[in-house]
Amino acid sequence: MITRWLLRRAARSVDDRLRTAPVLRRALAKIFPDHWSFMLGEIALYSFVVLVLTGIFLTLFFEPSTADTVYTGSFAPMDGTRTSAAYASTVRLSFDVRAGLLMRQTHHWAALLFVAAIVLHLLRIFFTGAFRRPREINWLIGVTMLLLAIFNGFTGYSLPDDLLSGTGLRILYSVAQSIPVVGAWLVFLAAGGEFPTEHLVPRLFVTHVLLVPAVLAALIAAHLGILIRQKHSQFPGPGRTENNVVGSRFWPGYTVRTLALLAWVLAVTFALGGLAQINPVWLYGPFAPAQATSPAQPDWYVAWGDGALRLFPAVDFRIFGHLVPSPFLPGVVFGGLTFTILYLWPFLDRRRAGSRLSHQLLDPPRDHPVRLGTGVAVLTLFAVLLVAAADDIIAKVLRVPVLDILSVLRVLVLVLPVPAGVVAYLVARTLRAGGARGVGEVSDTDVRSALRSAPGTPGPRHGPTGGGRPGTPPEDGDRIELWRERSGVWRWQYRSSVITLNGNQAYLSRTEAARAAETAYGGLPVRQVEPPGAPAGTASGSVRRAGRAAGRAGSYLALLVLAFRRGRRDRRE
Repeated sequence: MITRWLLRRAARSVDDRLRTAPVLRRALAKIFPDHWSFMLGEIALYSFVVLVLTGIFLTLFFEPSTADTVYTGSFAPMDGTRTSAAYASTVRLSFDVRAGLLMRQTHHWAALLFVAAIVLHLLRIFFTGAFRRPREINWLIGVTMLLLAIFNGFTGYSLPDDLLSGTGLRILYSVAQSIPVVGAWLVFLAAGGEFPTEHLVPRLFVTHVLLVPAVLAALIAAHLGILIRQKHSQFPGPGRTENNVVGSRFWPGYTVRTLALLAWVLAVTFALGGLAQINPVWLYGPFAPAQATSPAQPDWYVAWGDGALRLFPAVDFRIFGHLVPSPFLPGVVFGGLTFTILYLWPFLDRRRAGSRLSHQLLDPPRDHPVRLGTGVAVLTLFAVLLVAAADDIIAKVLRVPVLDILSVLRVLVLVLPVPAGVVAYLVARTLRAGGARGVGEVSDTDVRSALRSAPGTPGPRHGPTGGGRPGTPPEDGDRIELWRERSGVWRWQYRSSVITLNGNQAYLSRTEAARAAETAYGGLPVRQVEPPGAPAGTASGSVRRAGRAAGRAGSYLALLVLAFRRGRRDRRE
C-alpha cells in the first residue's frame, strides 16, 4: 500500500509539471501485432542490452595496451610469460577475476546473437516487403546497424591481442591496404603506422566501447521513434486492413510478453556464457607477427568475407599504372557491392513495381516469386562462402587435401545459387497458383499448372488471395476478376456468362481487393486479368507519348507568349 501510494504521488507530481499523462496514455494504448516474427527485432534490442551490461563489467578489468608485461596469475602454463598488457589482462580476467570468464563468454555469445537477430529481422522485412514506402528510412537504419554491428563485433574480437584475432587483423589490414591510391593512407591513419603498431589496440578499444555503441544507441532510438510514429506493419488476415493494426495493446499484454522475452534472452546468453566455451584465447597464445594459427576461422558474421578471400583466385592487375592486389575484388568490391545493393533495394523494388503507394499490409513470400528466388539465391551464395571459411577444418576432419576442398567449393559457389533461386521461384509460383498452404500439399497438377503459366504472373487459383494469368480469356461460369489499375490501385468485378458487376471501391493491395470480393461472393474462383480497356503498351503508350508531346508544345507556347509580352513592354518603354 505504501509503495503504491508513493508511486501515485510521484506520478501526479511529474504530470503536474510535465503533462505526461496524455502522452503515456497514447503510448500504453499502442497496438503491436502478435506474430512471432516481429519479436526478432526485440531479440536484437535485448542482446544489445546484454552487450552493454557485460561490456561495462569487462571495461573495468581490461587493459587496452600492447606494452610488454609479464603475466602472473592462476593459469599456470603462462605464469611468468612476457606478453602484451591486453592479452595478459584478458587471461587474468578469465582466470583470476570472479565471474570474469562468465562475463567474457556471455558478451561474446550476445554479440553473435545480436548480429544474428538483425540478419533474421532484415530477412523477414525483405521477404515480406516491409521495406516499401513509407518504411524506407527504417530499412536504411537497419542496414546501417547491421554494418556497424559487424564492424563492432570484429573490433571486440580483435581486442585480446591473441594469435587468432591478430591473424584476422592482419587480413583486414591487407584488404583495406589493397584499395588503389588511398588504401595505404587509410590504413596508416587508422592503425597509426605499419602493422603491427602499438596504437592499434587502444584505437580499437575506443571505437568498440565508445564510438560505435553510441551510434548504435542513437540508431536504435531513431528506429523505435519512427516505428512509434508510423503504425506497425502486419500480415494480411481477418479484420486487418491498410488502415488499422490488429494485435495486443502495449499495456499490459504486450509488456508482459516483451519482458518475458527479455528474461529469456538474459537466461540463454548467460547459460551459453557459463556452459559453452567460446574464444579460449589462452589456447591460441599471444599474437606474434611471424606466426599464424591454422586452422583459423573468424566469427560467423565475417566468415563470408573470409570465405570470399579464400575462394577467389589470386588476380592482380593495374589501372592507370596503379597496382590492384588480389584481395581488392573479393574483400572490398564484393562487400561494398553487397551493402550498396542492400541500401538501394527499396528504391530498386519501387522502380520495378512502378508504384509509389504506401503499404501497411505485408506480402506473403509466395506472392512474390521473383523476390523470393532472388533472396534464396543470394543466401545460398553466402552459405557457400560461410562454409568456405572453414575449408581447413573440413579438410582436417575429412582427411582430404585442402586444395581439393577449395576446388569443390569454387564450383559450388558458381553452381548452387542459380538452381536454388529457380527452385524457390517455382515453389512460390506453385504455391501461389495452386492455393496449397505448404510445400507438403503441392500436387503434380499444381506444379504442371505453374510451369505452364507465363513467367512473372500468377497461375489459376481458388481462394481469396488467388489469381489467374493476366490476359488469358475468361473461363465460363461465375468468377471474380481482379486487376491492377495503372495508378497502382486494385479493383474487382463479379462476372458470369450473362452479367458483370463491378466493385465500386479501389484498394491499395491485391489482398484487400480479393478479400472484399470474397466477402461479397464467397467460394468463387478468383482470376487476375488485364485492366479493362486497351492492352498495356499500345494505347496507353500512345497516350503517354501524346501527353508528353502536348506538354512540350504547351511549354514552347508559354515561352513564346512570355517573349511576346516582354517585347511589347520593351517597345512601350
